[in-house]
Amino acid sequence: MGSNVTLGYDVFVHDPLPHLHGILPNGEPKRGSPVASTLIYGRENAVLTDPAFTTDQARALGDWVAGKHRKLTDILITHGHGDHWFAAGLLAERFGARVVATAGTITQMQAAIAGRAFLWDKVYPGIPPSPITAVTIPNNRFALEGHDLVFVEVGHSDTDDTSVIHIPDLGLVVAGDVIYNGVHMWLGESVLVNGFGPWRAAIDKVAALEPRHIVAGHQNKHLDDDADRTIAETRQYLDHADELLRTASTAVDFFNAKIERYPSHLGRTVLWAGASAIYGVREHPGEDVRPILVAGWL
Repeated sequence: MGSNVTLGYDVFVHDPLPHLHGILPNGEPKRGSPVASTLIYGRENAVLTDPAFTTDQARALGDWVAGKHRKLTDILITHGHGDHWFAAGLLAERFGARVVATAGTITQMQAAIAGRAFLWDKVYPGIPPSPITAVTIPNNRFALEGHDLVFVEVGHSDTDDTSVIHIPDLGLVVAGDVIYNGVHMWLGESVLVNGFGPWRAAIDKVAALEPRHIVAGHQNKHLDDDADRTIAETRQYLDHADELLRTASTAVDFFNAKIERYPSHLGRTVLWAGASAIYGVREHPGEDVRPILVAGWL
C-alpha cells in the first residue's frame, strides 16, 4: 500500500457454537461454524461487517470494536443468512451505527426472519430480537475517509442474492459466504439452482476484482487471508462435491468422504446439513424442499 493509504482492517472470528441437540453420523456433537466479522478502519472512523447472531457474540464483538478507538459509523451485511446479522441491531444501538445492505440481501434477511422459529431458535439459544433496519445506499458505494467501499452483487453462492464488499485501496474483498477458508461449505441450497454453476460464477466475479486478501465469512482463524489460495480451495471443494455426488450413494457416504478428504476442516454440522438436503431432495422428488433443507440442521 502507498504511504497515502490510511485504511486498515482487522478480523474477529467467533468460535463455533454448540447446538441445543443432536449428533452427527460419526458420533460428534453438532456445532456451528466459526463466523468472521471484519472491521475496516481509517484514522477516526470504521465500519463493521457481518456481526454474527447471538447476544453473547454481540457483546464480545462490541467490546473488541470499542477497543479499536474508532467511531463505528456503519454495519455492513453481505447476505441474508441469520448467523451473519441477527446481532446487528444490538451493535447498531450500542454504537449509533447505520445498518447497510443491498436490496437483494434485505429481501433475504426477511426470509431468514420468516424461518427463524423453524430453524435458528430451535438450534441456538441466545439470539436477540432482530428487527430489519438495514438500508440501501446509492450505487452500492460509499466512502470511508476518502476510500471507496463497494458492495458487489454476485448472485447465488451458498444462498440467493449474495454480495461481497470490495475495498480497492486495501486489495481486500470481504467475501461473506462466497469464499470459504478451512471450513466446510453449506451446499444445501444448491438444490434450488440445479447445482454449483451459479456459485462458480459468483467466485469468478470475486476473482475478477483481483484481490490480494479475502476475508471469508466462515474461516479457520489460524489460516491466512491469501486471496489466490482461498479462491482456488473454494473452487476445489465444489469440484470434489460434484465428483462425490456422482459416486456416493447416500448422504452418510458423502459426509464421510468429505471428512476423509478434508480432515482438518471445521464445521462438520454444515457439511452434514448440506448432504442431508441434497440427498433428501433426490430421495423425495417433487416434494417441498423447505422442510428438507431444515431437517439436516435439527
